[in-house]
Amino acid sequence: MSTRTLISPARLAEPRGRLLYWSVFAVVVAAFTLVFLGPLYWLASSGVKDPQEVIQTPPTLVPRSFTPGNYSRAWDVMDLSRLLLNTTFYAFGALACQLVLDVAAAYSLSRLRPVLGKAILGMMLATLMIPATVLVVPQYLTVLDVPFVHRNLLNSPWAIWLPSVTNAFNIFLLKRFFDSIPKDLLDAAAMDGASPMRVLWSIVLPVSRPILGVVSIFAIVGVWKDFLWPMLTLPDPSKQTLNVGIYSLSTGVPVNILIAALTIASLPTLLIFLVFQRNIMSGLTAGALKG
Repeated sequence: MSTRTLISPARLAEPRGRLLYWSVFAVVVAAFTLVFLGPLYWLASSGVKDPQEVIQTPPTLVPRSFTPGNYSRAWDVMDLSRLLLNTTFYAFGALACQLVLDVAAAYSLSRLRPVLGKAILGMMLATLMIPATVLVVPQYLTVLDVPFVHRNLLNSPWAIWLPSVTNAFNIFLLKRFFDSIPKDLLDAAAMDGASPMRVLWSIVLPVSRPILGVVSIFAIVGVWKDFLWPMLTLPDPSKQTLNVGIYSLSTGVPVNILIAALTIASLPTLLIFLVFQRNIMSGLTAGALKG
């Protein structure tokens, strides 16, 4: 059965049709490239301009004053080494918490089938419909005085780690992948005497590497790009994240130095995407085992 396309193979075989097809294709690719890469180019190029050239109207497409030393100056003035270290610590701590608790929640909902499991999953997914800003106040009050233990978590990494665990989307992704694992494989392990914990550790987790990679990337990027929550819960300048630290230190800093600092701050997440983009797509589309 032939696959239907926007242009027929007979039309594409004609010189005029082929020329029209590739012309439209080139225009669309160029337009999308300009839309997505244009802001990144402006960000990187503005970091090597002088302050007057950055703010002039209309902006210059190619920098007239090329000053790459702005990036090293931004590294020193904004104390980016400390901010990067803080953000990396918070990001990987959140990753560890999510992998432990979200995997346990998804596995229990998928394989252990607790009472009212479907209702619990439905309520968790319903939280995805609530805007994140609506939850800022109740989350802040909870962190300010944690129920039962009555601890203040401000200026503590737990203020970043614990709210990141309540990620219904990651739990749903993990549960969907766990549901796709053949039941016969898990039943065979149970017949051999493996406990549910042993099945999770020795069978489920090894075959779930694609989706675990996706959840890991989402966890790291989520903490890396967050601004409002770290600004509220980490008022101590020595413990602030990259985005909050750059904002706090931006007063009195030349605009070209500030843009250079923002460029450096955006590089880690861009590199993560470029390196792991295939893993992200394969993990999101993974649905079953073969063979």
